[in-house]
Amino acid sequence: MTIFLTLSIVFLTLICFIFEWFPVDITAIAVMVLLMVLDLVSPEEGISGFGNSATITVMAMFILSAGIARTGALQIVNELLFKWGGKHSTRQIFTMGMIAGPITGFINNTAVVAVFLPVVEDWCSRQKISPSKLLMPLSFITILGGMITVIGTSTNVLASGLSEKLGYGAFSLFEFTKLGLITFTIGLAYLAIIAPLLLPNRKQANSNAINQDYNLKDYVSEMVIKPGSTLIGKTLQQSQLQRKFDMDVLELIHNGNRFPQPLADKLLRAGDILIVRGSRECLLNIKDEKGIDMLADVKFGRQSIEEELSSGEERIGEVLILASSNLIGSTLKDMRFRQRYNATVLAIRRGQELVKERLGQVSLRFGDVLLIQGPNQSFVGLQTSRDLLMIGQRDRETLRRDKAWIAIAIGLGVVLVTALNWLPILVSALLGVVLMVFTGCLKPGELYEAVRWDIIFLLAGLIPLGIAMSNSGTTEWLAKGLVAIGENISGYWLLTIFYVATVLITEVLSNNASVVLLLPVAVEVAKNLGFNPLAFMFVVTFAASNSFMTPIGYQTNTMVYGPGGYKFLDFARVGAPLSLLMALIIPPLIILLYGL
Repeated sequence: MTIFLTLSIVFLTLICFIFEWFPVDITAIAVMVLLMVLDLVSPEEGISGFGNSATITVMAMFILSAGIARTGALQIVNELLFKWGGKHSTRQIFTMGMIAGPITGFINNTAVVAVFLPVVEDWCSRQKISPSKLLMPLSFITILGGMITVIGTSTNVLASGLSEKLGYGAFSLFEFTKLGLITFTIGLAYLAIIAPLLLPNRKQANSNAINQDYNLKDYVSEMVIKPGSTLIGKTLQQSQLQRKFDMDVLELIHNGNRFPQPLADKLLRAGDILIVRGSRECLLNIKDEKGIDMLADVKFGRQSIEEELSSGEERIGEVLILASSNLIGSTLKDMRFRQRYNATVLAIRRGQELVKERLGQVSLRFGDVLLIQGPNQSFVGLQTSRDLLMIGQRDRETLRRDKAWIAIAIGLGVVLVTALNWLPILVSALLGVVLMVFTGCLKPGELYEAVRWDIIFLLAGLIPLGIAMSNSGTTEWLAKGLVAIGENISGYWLLTIFYVATVLITEVLSNNASVVLLLPVAVEVAKNLGFNPLAFMFVVTFAASNSFMTPIGYQTNTMVYGPGGYKFLDFARVGAPLSLLMALIIPPLIILLYGL
């Protein structure tokens, strides 16, 4: 009965993850509570995920990564990228891989992508190439690079913790580095040589790129206030234009003088020109009611809308919703985005979908790209935001560049102390966190902003599910079924089956969930058939992170989905051959390097 109950909860968890009825971290916490209510785990076991060494280590690594990124230490490689990248796709991807890949072995890959994404965008702009040619390879490179060391991804750290709990000891820092380096090299070769033939050319690479990518003329217009208009003599706030209609006033032009945001208290007069965001249908609806005429695109004929909206003290640009953003789940209206950031959202890009109407009612998601317009000073403030990432080169003044070498030294020290076994990974990582604060690389308040709390709660909620599977005998029951299959096939094919199964589950769930569910089962199967448990742990760990076929299977894929303007199936076209390649080489490499 307990096995059936546990499997039912596992199935329910999978359904919730797949259909995303709730955020994955909320689902994980709900599962944790349900397990305690049904007495499948004790209260102590239920909350054990919060005190698990893997959870704390992952939290510390997020902070260390933020310290290194916040000081601009990773910006040092920009010059190398521009110097060595060249103009050919193969050379560009290879150069990017040789720089970003090894870094990702020691710094969380979402942090690396967050730093490199605006750098690559700027690089593409200078080279006149589409960002879609390089952003997907950037994501895949960081996924492959994260498998070089145990601290490269949260999945590796979790797998190490599970190994210790199962009685096989935690992984050493370079436990699977040989395998990671080989797969990284082969993967990079594929990305540099084959992928350019498959990568789409989704986004424009010219001076009017934003105008063309977002079709601004469809919803950005000029309107003039006619004599006798009911708006004359009122402030913009009193006019109720923005409150009653699905539109935003971006600029006001009076007698040739431009007035940027904020505009709420600006008095409206006859002849004033308003540059507005709104659908043509909406603007036509208010035309007669308010005494406003739509102008022909006279100005926009002389220069692009993008140039018009970026002239003077105004600017137009893109920002990405980060995974740790407090804006996720909120609407622009709920959070009062315009008042909060002194900028107006013109459109929202969600993968290939472009949202242009009723923006205030759209719930924001991780990976959404907001096209915004506002004063230059507002963009300076956005560069320090923990919720939004500017897609475009950041101003270096916002970084603590004088602390860069201190941050690098702390990071290298953590790696060295761990590698020499002077301290466990958990202790050395926490020591690094303390030093980041004491040396001023991070401010105390930034510690909490640096942590991906959704990942922490996901881990804390899933670990009890693994305990419940063990306590109820579900792991053993599943293993017995696989043992019956394994007795009739070779160890190589059994490793391959686990690899493929883990990859498929990762694509629809999360890498951490895949490890929690499958690693104990794989170990149990190995024990029963007399195989090397380490080999089976490695195959599950590598498969869980090798998510290349969808934009939702791995966080870095989601981060480049919108900025690259990709379609959903673009990832399958480029990622499926890479997934197949990894499935063919990783099982035999594990057997060769670690034994079966």
